[in-house]
Amino acid sequence: MLINGGYPGPLNKADWGDRIEVTVTNRLKTNGTSMHWHGFHQLNSNNQDGVAGVTECPIPPGASRVYSFLATQHGTSWYHSHISSQYANGIVGPIQINGPSSYPYDTDLGVFPISDWYYDSAEHIVDRVMDPNNPFLKGIPGSPPPSNNILFNGKGVAPNGTGGEYARLKFTKNKRHRLRLVNASADNTFVISIVGHSMTVIEADFVPVQPYLVRQLYLTVGQRYDVVIKADQEVDNYWLNATLSSTPLCGVSLNPHPAAIISYEGADESKLPTNIGLPAIEQFCEDDTTPKPLTSRTAPKADFTNTEVDTLSVTLDVKEVNKGISKVLWAVDGSAINVQWEKPTLEYVVEGNFTFPRQANIIKLPEAAKWSFWVIQNNSPSPHPMHLHGHDFLILGRSRFTSNPLVDPGRPILFDPAVDGPHLKFDNPTRRDTTVLPPFGWLVIAFEAGHNPGSWVFHCHIPWHMSQGLSVQFLERIDRISQVLPDLMPELRMKCDDWRDYADKEPGFKMRKIDSGL
Repeated sequence: MLINGGYPGPLNKADWGDRIEVTVTNRLKTNGTSMHWHGFHQLNSNNQDGVAGVTECPIPPGASRVYSFLATQHGTSWYHSHISSQYANGIVGPIQINGPSSYPYDTDLGVFPISDWYYDSAEHIVDRVMDPNNPFLKGIPGSPPPSNNILFNGKGVAPNGTGGEYARLKFTKNKRHRLRLVNASADNTFVISIVGHSMTVIEADFVPVQPYLVRQLYLTVGQRYDVVIKADQEVDNYWLNATLSSTPLCGVSLNPHPAAIISYEGADESKLPTNIGLPAIEQFCEDDTTPKPLTSRTAPKADFTNTEVDTLSVTLDVKEVNKGISKVLWAVDGSAINVQWEKPTLEYVVEGNFTFPRQANIIKLPEAAKWSFWVIQNNSPSPHPMHLHGHDFLILGRSRFTSNPLVDPGRPILFDPAVDGPHLKFDNPTRRDTTVLPPFGWLVIAFEAGHNPGSWVFHCHIPWHMSQGLSVQFLERIDRISQVLPDLMPELRMKCDDWRDYADKEPGFKMRKIDSGL
């Protein structure tokens, strides 16, 4: 699947504060679609978030929809389909929002998405990962197959060297180059490094940070980093490496050495770089908590210690979904999400119907403005890149797992408020919208709720895990959704009627729902 005939899709470029309007036309023959604008807070515009079954009905074949929203943040992101696992088929594209920078640079190289690529369709992979008889990874059910390749801005050489081409970036000696990195993968996590060069990090997930220098950068699914690199080496070609972890739980690929090329002006581009560089330091899917936001935000420690903190427990289960049919599902507090394409959450809200299906996994947040604290407990050996819509969050702390969970699984490390609470960081910790829930461990986050009415999903960004149900919906200020979106009802009903009309046709012409629908 392609956008405007290409992969990745066209760059959406705007300035901070602009209104962005994009018309999405569905030219697929039998698939619905939607488009999500990853990382945008969508302040008072929840209906533009693009999540099928939550903020809208899918766009049926032959139909169009206009997304319109303000660029209230600046930096780097991407857009992608948000219906089932469809984005893994290729419905992704880069976003660049120009704004102030915390560090000087001479040249903006633009957005550079890195993504895994599968020869099989996402739908077939979902069918297999949900089949309890089809384990892919060391006997763990629900594990995906390895990706066939890793692409850099849509380019890559086949692992057997028989075709394709390396993506290439141009450096000018002694100039400072801004590079906007995006992990647009389905499953693979990377450690990014450039042979002989350091990178100065200036933004993480739309959040400007105090500049800091690194030799390598951990980049999980859905994350973005803006970095500045000084071209201070000899005129030559250099590898940009996207190293895979030694543990397959961070993603597996048939490409053992994913790489692109940095070419200095004047270098002989007919020659490949000769130095592959030092191997990346093993991180076992452990995310970086170095970024310190330029704009300080502090969570009130007293609110965390003086109230009952909410916990979300993530488990991997084999459950009977129909008589005699079992599926491998990811559950949150025992429930795997399953949304209704034909009746999204927002339609319930504007109708005044607050009796939601259990499998909608809706969590109603307090109506008044208040900090929301969450402990996410992972009872499985799989790490999860957790992404929140509508907000970024403060990372107060997480457990550490310094060994391979497949080799030394131990027991789940449970969050203990008495032991772990004093070590949490409340004063301007790392803030972003995507971070890793460690294997057999815990993650504590906080975000300020009450100012952005809507239904915001919080989910693992691995599409196979989304398909298997790893998500909840935070329903925020349900009393104000209709007020901030006064024209929502007629538009939502018209678009949903289009989908319902399509879905009522001959079954052979409509999209088969095989998963959670997200």
